[in-house]
Amino acid sequence: MQLEPRFDALFGAIKALNPRVTDVEIGDIIRVQTDKAENYEPLAKSLKPWRKGPFMIDDLLIDSEWRSYVKYNLIAPRLCLENKSALDLGCNNGYYLLRMYELKPRELFGFDPSERFFLQFSFINRFLNAPIDYFLKGAQNLDEFLERFDTIVCLGVLYHRSDPIATLRAINGALRKGGELILDTLIIENEASVAFTPWKRYAKMSNVWFIPSLKALGAWLERTGFCDIETIAIKPTNSSEQRKTDWIDGESLDDFLDPDDKSRAIEGYAAPVRAYLRAAKR
Repeated sequence: MQLEPRFDALFGAIKALNPRVTDVEIGDIIRVQTDKAENYEPLAKSLKPWRKGPFMIDDLLIDSEWRSYVKYNLIAPRLCLENKSALDLGCNNGYYLLRMYELKPRELFGFDPSERFFLQFSFINRFLNAPIDYFLKGAQNLDEFLERFDTIVCLGVLYHRSDPIATLRAINGALRKGGELILDTLIIENEASVAFTPWKRYAKMSNVWFIPSLKALGAWLERTGFCDIETIAIKPTNSSEQRKTDWIDGESLDDFLDPDDKSRAIEGYAAPVRAYLRAAKR
């Protein structure tokens, strides 16, 4: 895989690792025990920011910004992956992929265009050696995989897409007939079928385009070829799930909210609320 020159040395250091793993535990924290012959902390810290996790290698806790098990534990009861082909679209560093691997899919893919997240995945998977295919691709590449997947998991991606309808159509096209989408996206709390576009930024994010109401999101899914739409959960994002740690060197949720009113984003909009849905390809 061809990476930017600035990442070549890091990738080389990861490929040079030869850990002797004595135990692996995949749960809320993905834990690895080794013979402790190497110090992995300098390399792990050179890969910051760690957004998803947590991971633990021997006594080294990679305390990621997101406690990703909160989200995973919401969707896990709806995941039926045994002997199926599955994709995590926007997979970040592969935390969810490694959790999904425990469900015994036939094949497992991750798409994310971020080279840094790919390096984080490569680092962690150097210990686990899970047969996961990670591609530096995004939703725009789904047309290369028409009717390939039984399940596509898409968490925290849709509101970053300037054309969410085209993205949902592409997801639908990459699913086999009867395949399913597990989706997490920001919503606004409104009874009408409407969507909100923030002016410039939302919660300090400049790449948020459309935030639909739950009713509008259902309409988007229906009109892009999905049926049997099920709301798994609706959940505000809070600081027990997303917070600043020493592993990100930057701002996090508390910095994105109004310091005097945590029910509002810093720009005055309502604070983030997420909907988790399951839908089948019609």
